[in-house]
Amino acid sequence: MDSELAALTASGATTLVSLMVTDSWTHARELLRRFLSRSDPGNSTITGLDAARARLLTAQSAGHPHLARDTAEQWDAYLRHLLEVRAVSGAELRTLITGLQHLQSEVARPGTVHNNINGGVQHGPVIQSGRITGLTIHAHHPDPPQD
Repeated sequence: MDSELAALTASGATTLVSLMVTDSWTHARELLRRFLSRSDPGNSTITGLDAARARLLTAQSAGHPHLARDTAEQWDAYLRHLLEVRAVSGAELRTLITGLQHLQSEVARPGTVHNNINGGVQHGPVIQSGRITGLTIHAHHPDPPQD
């Protein structure tokens, strides 16, 4: 394996492990699942990935930072193995790692949110949310004036 691909697998493994403990994990996991779909149709690697994430989250709360380094080394070895047995190409690996690095940069630097409201004039607060369930709105009607 050439030095460029070796550096790529190391970088990819480090990025993957750092994403395991962020809110972007769901997206990173899906990228990896699609990447591995040909070489691991039974998704056993994804199961291992989920277990590694659970260990990292536990270690993070217990103050064991060395586990992240060990996990990155394991995933580096796995990515190298995929290249060596030609289960994936260097181009496929680059695409995966570019996607993971993009997710990581979004975690480090949240984007600016710009919202537009269309469809009329709003005479009150406007609330944006991802999902609201079980919402009940009670209209307040002022008491009529007493004469």
